[in-house]
Amino acid sequence: MRVDLMRRLALVFALLMPLVASAGEAEPLAHDQALEERVMQLSRSLRCLVCQNQSIAESNAPLAIDLRNQVREQFLAGKDEQAVVDYLVARYGDFVLYLPPFKGVTLLLWIGPGLLLIAGAGWLGWRLRKRASEPAHKLTAEEHARAMALLEGGADTSEESRS
Repeated sequence: MRVDLMRRLALVFALLMPLVASAGEAEPLAHDQALEERVMQLSRSLRCLVCQNQSIAESNAPLAIDLRNQVREQFLAGKDEQAVVDYLVARYGDFVLYLPPFKGVTLLLWIGPGLLLIAGAGWLGWRLRKRASEPAHKLTAEEHARAMALLEGGADTSEESRS
């Protein structure tokens, strides 16, 4: 009887659960769909300052939400995309941009990975050539005799094995 009651309660719980777990759809903050699309498009090219490699469009961090709101407010004020980007760069630095500008300070960011790849390939080639040019270790007559004795099943007669 107790098992039957538990099954009925589990069934009622399973049937009522979807009523509580219904998902709501987030409404866009801008009533103008074209404006919201512009905000999201620009937000995809801006880095969230507190997240690990996410744009402010992808992030749900409070700072990312604030940055999206700033972008929206700038567009509502009549500024174009470049003016909004300039405003954010002046406020947060070049780090806010996913693609940093090509200038002297960021030169290492642009050419660094290629230089590391070339340096690594050069070092590997040098090391392989050096290894190939090193002579192989030759066995002495005593080492050769010991190896042959071991291969033939004989006892190791060296002084090291006796101790």
